[in-house]
Amino acid sequence: MASGDFCLPGEGMEILQQVCSKQLPPCNLSEEDLLRNPHFGKLLLGLSQHIDESGLSLTLAKEQAQAWKEVRLHKTIWLRSEILQRVIQELLVDYYVKTQDTNLTLDDKKDFVWMRARLPLEVEEQLKKKCFTLLCYHDPNSDSDGETLKAAKVWKLAEVLVGEKQQCQDAKSQQKEQMVLLEKKSATYSQVLLRCLALLQRLLQEHRLKTQSELDRINAQYLEIKCSAMILKLRMEELKILSDTYTAEKVEVHRLIRDRLEGAIRLQEQDMEKSRQVLSTYDVLGEEFDRLVKEYTCLKQATENKRWALREFNKACR
Repeated sequence: MASGDFCLPGEGMEILQQVCSKQLPPCNLSEEDLLRNPHFGKLLLGLSQHIDESGLSLTLAKEQAQAWKEVRLHKTIWLRSEILQRVIQELLVDYYVKTQDTNLTLDDKKDFVWMRARLPLEVEEQLKKKCFTLLCYHDPNSDSDGETLKAAKVWKLAEVLVGEKQQCQDAKSQQKEQMVLLEKKSATYSQVLLRCLALLQRLLQEHRLKTQSELDRINAQYLEIKCSAMILKLRMEELKILSDTYTAEKVEVHRLIRDRLEGAIRLQEQDMEKSRQVLSTYDVLGEEFDRLVKEYTCLKQATENKRWALREFNKACR
């Protein structure tokens, strides 16, 4: 490594991997990628000092948190006003329905002073009913509790809901981390699987090359044995046909004829040899030599005829 190259220590590498998995989810980099690009890793490590887990800069994240705090405050104030308005509207509607269904005098219908004094109690009672309804929806077992116990549970309901919301957010964060980890492992497993497949293919090719010659030798030996077996089978069939065609007496007669022919051939060969000796002796002679040549030719022709007859006889015997 050159003197100007940058190398991350072990602890820095671990921190950078955590940054890539949490603060920079799109940067799904492996340890090999970071080692091959050390300056890029240094840049990401420096960048992580100025951003939060959502990817925003620390200044923008602080401003966003303050803005969300103000939004929640205004939202709380608005919800309080909205709830009071809706409760009051419901009470007024109920009161209007009662005035229409009962025989009240005009003075009773125009008694706004009494209504104003009664309104806070009615609003409180209505809110208490809605809180108890919300409590029973959240915890159905609370439906059989007394009013005092319900009031105590309602007092802690907001805190319980905040805790459950936080648990849900933590679960979502853990799920997000698990998904990132799963994607990393899936990519790693895919690479390992591809390497295993390449290794398996190479092993198969090497094994095939090593065993191909042995396999060819075994196949050649098998074909040779099979061919020999077929030849023997054909010879057996031929002998069977001959044994079915010729009787023992015929075979004996053929043997005698063959012996006689072979004896005649031997005599002719002896005569031929004698003729060769005579020819070699009288080679220098003129007309006498021609006569001897003609005699030798006749003897040779007779010998060839007897040999042909012997071959034909042997073929017939087979």
